[in-house]
Amino acid sequence: MKNYIWGLDISTSIIGLSGLDCDGELVFYDHINLKNKKGFFEKMDSVETILAGHFKKGRFKDGKIFIEAPFSFFKGGGSSAQTMAKLQRFNGAVSWLIKDRTGITPEYIFPAQARKLCGIKVPRGSNTKKIVVEHVLQNESNFEIEYTRAGNPRPHFFDMADAIVVARAGKKILENDLDD
Repeated sequence: MKNYIWGLDISTSIIGLSGLDCDGELVFYDHINLKNKKGFFEKMDSVETILAGHFKKGRFKDGKIFIEAPFSFFKGGGSSAQTMAKLQRFNGAVSWLIKDRTGITPEYIFPAQARKLCGIKVPRGSNTKKIVVEHVLQNESNFEIEYTRAGNPRPHFFDMADAIVVARAGKKILENDLDD
């Protein structure tokens, strides 16, 4: 692997971004906060503007891009069909934007698959996001987080941790493909 491996966790409120270098070192993580943006097009304008800054810095220029696949099935107490459709549409639009600006076709990894590839076990009934953040903190020396007054990680760190797990899972997929 000569190029970077990029991981993204796309949602309509916060997008987590991460990058690993060719040695697998975490070299980049960030987020795009969309909570104060109204509607699909205002959110997309904001994403385009912020990603353009990353593209100018040479990020996402080469390598592989892995994106956490949005949920495509219902689970008890989960999202409504309308929410899922909105997330699918937004994920597709951000994916297209990245492909259009980089020429790299993103690959998708389901969250459970990404966690499994990274050795993250989530016991039934546990808080998945907290377990993922704890795993990333234990395994990524370059990952530092900020806490709220109540001692919880600030919300965007959950999305960045998810993006790091997606990039790590992507690296494992690439390594397995090279072994075949």
